[in-house]
Amino acid sequence: MKELLTRNECTAMRGIAILAIMLHNYCHFIGKIVKENEYQFFTSNNDRLWQILTHPDYLLPVHLLSYFGHYGVPVFLFLSGYGLVIKYEESSQSACPPVRFVRYCYLKLLRMLIVGFSLFICVDMVTPGRFPFHWDNVLAQLLMYINVLPEPDRIIWPGIYWFFGLMMELYIVYRLLIYRRSSWIVIALITVCWLLQVFCDPDGETLNRLRYNFIGGMLPFGLGIMFARIPSVGIFSSQVGNKVFFDKRSGKAERPRWEYIVILPIASALVVAMCFSYQSWLWIPVFIIIGTIAMVRVMPKWLLDVFVWIGSISAAMFVAHPIARKLFITVAWKQDIYDGLMLYVIAVIAISWAVKQIIDRIPKPQL
Repeated sequence: MKELLTRNECTAMRGIAILAIMLHNYCHFIGKIVKENEYQFFTSNNDRLWQILTHPDYLLPVHLLSYFGHYGVPVFLFLSGYGLVIKYEESSQSACPPVRFVRYCYLKLLRMLIVGFSLFICVDMVTPGRFPFHWDNVLAQLLMYINVLPEPDRIIWPGIYWFFGLMMELYIVYRLLIYRRSSWIVIALITVCWLLQVFCDPDGETLNRLRYNFIGGMLPFGLGIMFARIPSVGIFSSQVGNKVFFDKRSGKAERPRWEYIVILPIASALVVAMCFSYQSWLWIPVFIIIGTIAMVRVMPKWLLDVFVWIGSISAAMFVAHPIARKLFITVAWKQDIYDGLMLYVIAVIAISWAVKQIIDRIPKPQL
């Protein structure tokens, strides 16, 4: 096993990422909860985070999910870059023209988007707080170019669907600039995208626009590409050095865990520490990814299997959880925060299972 990650580990990471995202997207809608720094860097949000860390209350888990949960997105971007290399560069699959590749990727995303978006707008129309959809923005959402329009955080609804436009941009960048080309191009793209953000006003609209698009996602996406191209990356390879460890009872090869047990708290501490400085904040996705890899490596098998199952329906959960949020967020607004959160999680799992059945019946695009 030379891969950085096994298939089950990748799926479990998706499970962790989607749980973080869906819980974040519920918690940060509650008025008195600490808000995140996702597209812009607000010192006031960090001040509130420090306050709840130093004076925790019974809502501490909700505060942490609200502030840090959005970092599930970089995990998805890392896995997307990793998967593209495994599928198109290391397999025997023949090269395809850029237009065919982009068409295939668009239709693959549209299978998910059209189902979730259709169900969401039906719920949105019959529940309080109806969003004022405009035909041009709906068209931009379905064609996945809405990210490049002005004030994306005011016109994309539900907000999480900005991810589809971001993925289309990254697919285009991958096929035109990265596919089977030197990894130095990937490093150059990461560097350029980082420099474009370094000199922005931390809470300004320019940074907001950049981070809604591929410039903000190039770091984790590029890391996934480079990790896949260098199969044995120190202790994150499937084997450590040339040693093979065996479980005496099962007789199966086992990887040592102590390295990951050490890495996980270190990565977690660095994520918290780095969020208080604008320049270090830009690099937090690196340690989010390292910590998530370490997490799946230290999990007991029964827990890993749970996250593998969640990861297997992560696409459906991604498009379905805004539906459940719109229905159950009113429970939290009435101050029954944990009651609403529990009902929300149950509903997301049930709705996601149903949405997956619909998506699976839509013909898959052919490359």
